[in-house]
Amino acid sequence: MTRSDTDTQPAPPTVRKRTSFAGDVLKLASGATLAQVLSVLVSPIIARFYAPDAFGTAAVFNSIVAIISVVACLRYELAIMLPKRDKDAANLLAVSLLSVLVFTGLSVLLVLFAQGPIVRLLKAPDLAPYLWLIPLAVLANGGFLAFNYWNSRTKHFGRLSIARVSRSVMISGFQLAMGIIGQAHTGGLIGSRVLSPTIVTVTLGWRTWRDDWRIFAQSVRWSRMLEWAKRHRKFPLLTSWSALLNTASWQLPSLLLSFFFSSSVVGYYALGNRMVRLPMSLIGGAISQVFFQRASAAQNADGNLASIVLPLFRRLVAFGLFPALLLTVIAQDVFMVIFGPRWSEAGVYTQILSPWMFFVFISSPLSTLFSVLERQKSALLLNTLLFVTRLVSLGTGGILGNARLALVLFAATGIFIYGGSSIWILRTSGVPKAQIFNVLSRYLGFSVLVISPVAAIKFSLPASALVTVIAAGIACVVYFILLSREEQNLIRWIRQIAIAKSKRW
Repeated sequence: MTRSDTDTQPAPPTVRKRTSFAGDVLKLASGATLAQVLSVLVSPIIARFYAPDAFGTAAVFNSIVAIISVVACLRYELAIMLPKRDKDAANLLAVSLLSVLVFTGLSVLLVLFAQGPIVRLLKAPDLAPYLWLIPLAVLANGGFLAFNYWNSRTKHFGRLSIARVSRSVMISGFQLAMGIIGQAHTGGLIGSRVLSPTIVTVTLGWRTWRDDWRIFAQSVRWSRMLEWAKRHRKFPLLTSWSALLNTASWQLPSLLLSFFFSSSVVGYYALGNRMVRLPMSLIGGAISQVFFQRASAAQNADGNLASIVLPLFRRLVAFGLFPALLLTVIAQDVFMVIFGPRWSEAGVYTQILSPWMFFVFISSPLSTLFSVLERQKSALLLNTLLFVTRLVSLGTGGILGNARLALVLFAATGIFIYGGSSIWILRTSGVPKAQIFNVLSRYLGFSVLVISPVAAIKFSLPASALVTVIAAGIACVVYFILLSREEQNLIRWIRQIAIAKSKRW
């Protein structure tokens, strides 16, 4: 599909198909679902191939890459969604890609001149042979961010869905293949996380150029790039620092657990964190991306955000609260059954992190409103607070030599900050406080009612881990039956996603 928007004799743009929020979410969520299902299916096998210390070293590598990649575009990728004209957004895409090249060069210098200090600081000697892959990973991840938001703007959600599935298939397939041939070591885990994003980013970039090259060729100019870079300077000056602090705070557990404890502890955390985020991110990422586009459009149109924010909040709570509370009770049993006894400690970490993850799940889509409402200073303050509290929490547990305590403090401060910020952004969007607490209390009651028998089986009866997991599965069925009877509007929304109807939400 080719569109053009130029100053002189623009070619007639292709009309964009009108779609519903649920339909757009379906396109992204279907890909995310398939990718996550694949990850779930192969995770038990991969966990039996690779040792916890291999997971830990790979997690440290991924943390370094994530911290650099998140600011590789200087957050100009978010600004791509905002201009009314495509030609202006194209110049912001060019600014983003240029920034990625600069950060890739800086990461080359980092590896060349700071390799020794990095390895010594993190106490991860097994990481040294793989540091040279950091620049390639930064280039791939940064480029994907830029193309991702351009394709969101042009509503190529199906294309993005395919990209997500492809990346997941390649990562899981590479890791599984390395294990089958007897090469289950750190290199297999790290290599898959570099090779797969590189292939996906190149493919996505080529398809973007194939469809929209006329816009880029006719609109992108150095003067316009500079003009729009200045127009949205809040993104590099404020939002980039906010994103850097937020990502660094997310990666602090891997880095500090490596510093204070061992690669095995990092491995337990990495697998536990991955699995606790899995059910939450199944549709959360897709909702977040589509919601950002719809919220931007609503703000540009009439500024009425509450009408789309409150239904989103209610649905996020309905889907997120129950699994978070259930994992708090039975996660250790789940890990012992699925991944084997040596991963029992990872299950304990998951129990600690599950309540915190619920508030992250709620906050993630809502946090896009900071950009929509141009509250970048508030986002920067929030992420500064997150970084400081996480540093203190993990540092306290590390100094005391107790990894579980470190994660308890980490989760507790996260619950307080994410919960508070979510309420604040809901209120700022015009959602009444009474409705916020009514939603939370309603689904909390449902969840506690259904989970109580599972907790009784686990703690009051001499039940095995397998029996507890089976009881939890039954509880999930019961919860969604109760939910379907209580919330007909919610179930209609689920059906919209399932059948991809193009109706208004």
